[in-house]
This record gives sequence, C-alpha cells and structure tokens, in this order.
Amino acid sequence: MVKIAIDAMGGDFGPEPIIKGCIAALKTKSFEPILVGKSSEILPLLPKRYRGKILIIEAHDVISMHEAATEAVKRKESSIYKAVELVKDGKADGVVSAGHSGATMALATLRLGRLAGVSRPALVTLMPTKTGRRSVVLDVGANVDSKPEHLVEFAVMGGCYAEDVLKIENPSIGLLANGEEDSKGNEVTKAAFKLLKGYRGFKGNVEGGDIFNGSCDVITCDGFIGNLVLKTSEGVASTISQLIKDYIRKSPIAITGALLMRKVFKLLKKEIDYAEIGGAPLIGIKGCAIVSHGKSDARAIENAIYQAIKYVDTGVNEHIISRLAALKQKEV
Repeated sequence: MVKIAIDAMGGDFGPEPIIKGCIAALKTKSFEPILVGKSSEILPLLPKRYRGKILIIEAHDVISMHEAATEAVKRKESSIYKAVELVKDGKADGVVSAGHSGATMALATLRLGRLAGVSRPALVTLMPTKTGRRSVVLDVGANVDSKPEHLVEFAVMGGCYAEDVLKIENPSIGLLANGEEDSKGNEVTKAAFKLLKGYRGFKGNVEGGDIFNGSCDVITCDGFIGNLVLKTSEGVASTISQLIKDYIRKSPIAITGALLMRKVFKLLKKEIDYAEIGGAPLIGIKGCAIVSHGKSDARAIENAIYQAIKYVDTGVNEHIISRLAALKQKEV
C-alpha cells in the first residue's frame, strides 16, 4: 500500500485543513498516511476513530514562509525535513507539503536526489484548456535560469507525465516562445529547439495562447517564464471572476442572466481553482514530492494526496529514466 508523508504543520492555516484533507482522502482511497508535526496540535484535531489509521511522527520545528529556503537543510527537526527523510529512508513513497515551497523543493532535491539523466528537477502545473483536457506546463518555478539541455529534459519529463499520469497517448510537446516560427525565441530556446527537433511528439515553438486552447499537451519553458505564466494566469482568472461579480451587482439584467449561467460559472471556477488540482509535482527527483499552495484548504490537501498516490502508482519515474537514457544514447 502506498505510504504518503504529509507535512502537518505546513500551510497558512495550521494543521486543521491538512488533517481534514487527509481524513477525506482516507474515506476514498486506500493508503497509509503519515502526519509529521507537533502531536500536541495534531491529536486534538484527529477524531479517535482515525487515530489507529494515521501514523504521527513528532516534529517540533516548523519552517515559516518568510525564512530562506536554505535554512531547511540545517533544520533537521522541522516537519518538512522529517517528512522528506521518510521518503529518503523508504518509509514513505511520497511527500505532500503546503508549507515553504522553496524549502520543500530544496530538501526533495538535495535529500532524495535526482533521477538518472536529470540535471534539474522541474515544477509541473496543469492548466485548463477549452477542450476540457488539461495541458502540462513545466518548469513553473524550480529553476530561474535554465540551459537548453534543461529545457529538453523538461520536455521529456513532461511528456512522460502526460502519458503516465494524465493517460494522454502520444502527447504533443511545444517549446514556449514569442512566436510559432522556427526562428523565434531567445538564445536558450533557439538552442533547445535544435536539440528537440525530431524528438517524438515535438511540434516546435508554441505561444502563450496554446497553453489554454488545447492545441498542445506539454509546454516546456524555464522556471522564470513559467512562474510568470502561472502567476499571471491566476491573476487574470481572479480578476475576471471579480469583474463578473461587479457587473452582476450593477445590472438587474445581468442578475437574470447570472441565474441562468450559475452552473457555467461554477464549472469555470472549478477549472481554475488550485484546490481542484491540489499541488504541483516536483518532477525529476527520486520518489515523489507534491508542492501545495500555502493557502490550501482541506479539499486542496485531499487532491494533493490523490496526486501523490497516482504519481507513485503509475511508475512515471522509471519511464523518465528510460526515456532520457534513450535520448542521450541517440545523441551519442
């Protein structure tokens, strides 16, 4: 049975939503949860009937959001350090944390190590598209400066993730640039384009709009650009939702229309709500690490746990290792 270590102290709202999300996941999936944190805060929130189903690992220290990510490596008594160590020691298959994202990524990379053939792990996010199928975008924040060969690795890893986790056959892969023409892009993307040319599923350069129109399954970019795309998308979605609410309040006609469109708005909100995705996998490391939003509620944690279980069950890491090995053998 899959074992998931959960940083019970990570997140902006303390252990309560994390415990609720863990219990909700237990009601649906068979897995062994391990809550890591202060038992004095965890136990009062844990119903007695679940205490025999959830293992608690004591951790008195917590990495706060304002601290430097480098601090995490020294803080061996922190909840996120101990949660990652459980994966390293083989006592858990994956880790979920809504705490300090930089600390989670740093510890997962340094303590668990990279998969064979991976130079840089990447953070993955799933974007809604008009086709109803989500697109895979990476890297969205693990690396702010990437070399062409890193973008190639991201493309390969993203393709494996799309195949194994999202069950997309022969996913199309695009390189994010400022135009679709082969000549577009900066020095890094132009060099990456040459390296990716001829790779299975590679369709060439894609533009920002292709992330959402469903024309491409996997979009690769460096973490600086990817994070800007992610944050901008979140901002646009939030602003549009607020504008709709404002217009509805101002217009009686709009109120009538809104009543008819309520179901549509509800579905739209679900598509752009990070709680429905749960978190971003850090792909390219040994094991599994899901980085959740600091403001995650119980639903988000529940979905993050589902993500971790699915990631482990699909064996995507083995696929990445073999695909990268084949690519590098071909280059030789």
